[in-house]
Amino acid sequence: MEELASRNKIKFDKYRLKKLVIALLPLVALIALFVAYLIILNANDYNVSMNLKTLLNQSIVLILVATGAIFIFTLGQFDISLGANTLFAAVIGTLAYKASGNIFVLFLVCIVVAVACSLLNAVIASIFHLPMFVTTIAMLSVLTALATFLIQSEGTASGTSFSITLPSNLVNDLSAIDTPAFKISVVVIFMVLMIFIFNFTKVGRKMKFLGGNQNCAKLTGISVSLFGIIAFALAGLGAGLGSSMTVVYAHTVSTTTASSIGMSVFIAIVFGGMPINGGARSRIYSALIGGISYNLMTNILFILFQSMQGVRDGLVQVISGIFFLAIVFVASINYRSKNLPR
Repeated sequence: MEELASRNKIKFDKYRLKKLVIALLPLVALIALFVAYLIILNANDYNVSMNLKTLLNQSIVLILVATGAIFIFTLGQFDISLGANTLFAAVIGTLAYKASGNIFVLFLVCIVVAVACSLLNAVIASIFHLPMFVTTIAMLSVLTALATFLIQSEGTASGTSFSITLPSNLVNDLSAIDTPAFKISVVVIFMVLMIFIFNFTKVGRKMKFLGGNQNCAKLTGISVSLFGIIAFALAGLGAGLGSSMTVVYAHTVSTTTASSIGMSVFIAIVFGGMPINGGARSRIYSALIGGISYNLMTNILFILFQSMQGVRDGLVQVISGIFFLAIVFVASINYRSKNLPR
């Protein structure tokens, strides 16, 4: 009997160790990528401070959008229209800012538009009983078309592309908040709010329950439609903040703004340790760790393949895809069990 208990304890200790190691892998990977990035920048005589500022701008937008999207992915759903939503909100916010000259209006309009677009996704899916991904595909096309039309109508042409650029006086106003301190403060405040909702409220707990077993959740009286709407609203809040921060540092909006954010969000949260099927193992901090890691990796690859201009973008996408599959495989090792998650 004692021998059996000892064996069980050893197995349990091994399981806990394996679980801890896999849980820490995203953080270890982040540290390793950051160190490698600094080494590569110095080895190639790049301006470190300028590149770190660029990395900050890229990561903050991705972190904000991905943090809100965590709630959708927790339900076992996904939204591929997040990039188009971010672009459309940025366009409307920029036009409103040009008309008013008020920075508060920029943030307010971006957030309201992004939340409204996200809610429209959830409401249409709820009313017509459609899968969420179907409505997000339709919304992707609609929002992209609307944003392109507005940019071409209100913007100026530069070669074959169009963009809406802010006048110098408004750019000067934005420069006052285009600082690392302000941007990091926005991310910290938003992350703290989302962590509280996700981990310490009934909303977060019920979303994890829905993602883990929707049928059981329904039998306990949890509304799939209601929490789907809440999840999309929170995702819209992240997209709205992301779009406003894009305008703050870029000072312009074009048809390529946030063009890859939808797929980047999905890859980033998986890089951060988020299970692809959502549920109880979902982690809100995956957006923070994964957002920075993904941008570090892509920036490193762009530097390494800088001499291969013609095929560089394709190579970066292929390698990113391989890393994505490898991370999904490694992470899934920790979730392979005959027992239900507790």
